[in-house]
Amino acid sequence: MLEQQNSGNTNNNKITQERKENAIRILEKARIYHEKYLLRSRNSDLESAVNYYIQAIKQNPKIPETYYRLACLLYENGQISLDSAIEQCKMAIDIDPNNKNAHLYKGYFLKLAYDFEEAEKEFQNAIKINPINSARPRLILATMLYEKINNVKPSFVDFIRMVYYACSGCLTVLWDSASLKMMYRNITDDTKVFLYKTYGGFLEKIKNSTLAVATYDQAAESTGRDKYFYNKIGDICIKEHAPEIAIEAYKKVLESNPYDRVALIKLATLIQTHFPDNIDDAIDCYTKLLEIEEENDKIYYELGHLYLQKNESLSAVNAFSMALELDEENPFYHNSLAFALVQLEQYDDAIEHYQKAININPDPYWTSIVCQALGSVYMEIKNNPEAAIVLYQTAAVLNPESEESQLAIGDTYFTTEDFDNAIKAYCDAIKINPENAKSYCKCGMALWEKDYTEEAIVAYNKAIALNPEYAIAYNNLGVIYLDDIGNTHEALRHFQKALDCSENYTLAYFNIGRTYAILGENMEAAKNFQKALDLNNITHELDEEDIQYRLHKLFEV
Repeated sequence: MLEQQNSGNTNNNKITQERKENAIRILEKARIYHEKYLLRSRNSDLESAVNYYIQAIKQNPKIPETYYRLACLLYENGQISLDSAIEQCKMAIDIDPNNKNAHLYKGYFLKLAYDFEEAEKEFQNAIKINPINSARPRLILATMLYEKINNVKPSFVDFIRMVYYACSGCLTVLWDSASLKMMYRNITDDTKVFLYKTYGGFLEKIKNSTLAVATYDQAAESTGRDKYFYNKIGDICIKEHAPEIAIEAYKKVLESNPYDRVALIKLATLIQTHFPDNIDDAIDCYTKLLEIEEENDKIYYELGHLYLQKNESLSAVNAFSMALELDEENPFYHNSLAFALVQLEQYDDAIEHYQKAININPDPYWTSIVCQALGSVYMEIKNNPEAAIVLYQTAAVLNPESEESQLAIGDTYFTTEDFDNAIKAYCDAIKINPENAKSYCKCGMALWEKDYTEEAIVAYNKAIALNPEYAIAYNNLGVIYLDDIGNTHEALRHFQKALDCSENYTLAYFNIGRTYAILGENMEAAKNFQKALDLNNITHELDEEDIQYRLHKLFEV
């Protein structure tokens, strides 16, 4: 029995020794990644260091270094509070009361908590434990005393002590191996970065962008300063019109720093400008930005428009609403929210926000456009032409050079069969822009409705002269020649010109069918009526029963 017990103890000791050795190896890896993170600020290095520290604690919970170093990283990463960090340092001190770094880190966290008295005790303890290698606690204590002087009632004694610890800290740093080691690594790393920056900057000045990009790419790999060098690559590629490479560069910045604000903004802007189909990628960028800046209304505004592009109107409404919560007097937010609400058919709410945008009126030109949008809602949705005309007229007053406002007024009057006012509005649009074929075409329609046939012909011919590919003008002119003048030859010529401009023009085929029916050419008429019927199944422009009636009537006995 005694021999078996000794054997069991031996095995336990062996396992314990192995775990201690594993802990030391893992701790060394954690130190390496910790130092890399301090030099390069890579999130991947931080995550690796944290994981290795946790593994080391699992292998051997009696190593004090793992606790205060882990506390430092977790606090810096926002994963624990100051109180938790202080507790971690206390655990390290409980394990080894003579560990100067445990006292140093505890003092540092107490200083952040503005508990200057307790912090000073810990720095003093660190100095007492190892007075020779005490540069860091002395210098930190000096900075704390300086901060204390600025935050509480100044004391001459504190000032003298601050000067003493600052001077003694500068002196003792000469034989503080840990400080000298870190200083050497910082200088070496900074020198390498400086050389790459200088050479890359020179290449940029001589316009050798290709070699500059290659240099910065090598620099990122060599120094680990991904944020700076990949940002430089992205900026160069934007100037050189290489957005694909720029996007990859900014993505590499985000691989090591997922919440880098500048890179996220550049990437989102680049995607929206050059790759509008990659909406989800842009949404991801803005969503991450919201995690950094939750109170940024502009981010919600951009998100709203991206959701509109995806036809996700409800998400767009939510985003614009959040933007308005942060800036409720912003007219652009009201306008965008109103547009999104129209997509959801919440017209009353949309009208309310359009009206708020108009009342704020940041710019007459912009407000004119909003008035037209609201006018369309009243006309097309609310069937209220009177309100629509008032809004269109307001738009015309705000922007006297807006031909679109006059055309909208004319269209509204035309719909209500007030052709005199419609003609006046179309003529006003022509005065603003005599080169707009659409204004002449619409005016021609109103003139024809008033039986001003000759004037209508002149208007349509002017529209065609301005736009020889204007299918509607050709078709409407053909209708005048067919139904008013009775010139089937001219009518057919114009209908055919309409088809030349738009080969799937349903109404033109229908009118050609009517013309051939009048001429008694029933087979040609039937062919064109059938073509109009086939197209109408897609376009739904005409009354299907009317086409079928005319088609069947051709062959009645």
